[in-house]
Amino acid sequence: MPDFGGLIGSFLQSAIAPSGNQRMGSALEGLQRGGGAPGSSGGGADLLNSLRDAVQGGLGKAAQNPAAAGGMGAILGSLLGGGSDSIKGALGGGALAMLASVAMKSLAAGSGSNQAAAFAGRFSPDKAAAPAPQLSQTTAELVLRGMINIAKCDGEISREESQRIVGKILETGQLDQDSQQWLAREMQKPLDLRGFAAEIPNPQVAAQVYAASLLAVEIDTVAEKQYLEQFAQLAGLSPQVVQQIHRAMGLAD
Repeated sequence: MPDFGGLIGSFLQSAIAPSGNQRMGSALEGLQRGGGAPGSSGGGADLLNSLRDAVQGGLGKAAQNPAAAGGMGAILGSLLGGGSDSIKGALGGGALAMLASVAMKSLAAGSGSNQAAAFAGRFSPDKAAAPAPQLSQTTAELVLRGMINIAKCDGEISREESQRIVGKILETGQLDQDSQQWLAREMQKPLDLRGFAAEIPNPQVAAQVYAASLLAVEIDTVAEKQYLEQFAQLAGLSPQVVQQIHRAMGLAD
């Protein structure tokens, strides 16, 4: 089976939009101020903390060199570009935990109080011993496919572009053969947004996939904006929740 967490880490190192680091930085800064997701604990919180710690370590070094400072997004980009072992180790699982926290907070803020309490209750401390559903391989696969799908929405990814992206990801040296083959196949599949949205099991995963999609492209074309609107509608995300996700990722309303 492909290592989807590792694939996400490699994808973020090699193939996200130029502004993706800034959007991840905005999300991390917001979670840092807000203390993470409601009731978060256990494996997901540990992964999120490891990612934040790696970036905070970079911020500490930047403080000694003001020319390198630029907030979490800039430091995250510097760490990724510099091949930091600490950020590489945290990136895949940490990014999933970050997306899960963004999803939780956005769903709570964009929904009624009863729904917000229900979302928070699903991650109460007494359930910390159970595997965190938001970090499952199934969710990781959907998140990664969402990032690949939005890259296709301007037209199918050409074989040359696919080879370029896969080649850059392979340069990280972190993918096994199953992961390489899965990625190459997924890049060449025709876009089927309706079919993909039908696989999303619940609003939490939908919000994670939507937030991840904001990292993959600049969202500066009509096709990309229409893709996000259609995905939100098909996956059952309300305009209020979408607005909260955009705010969390540092995007203007």
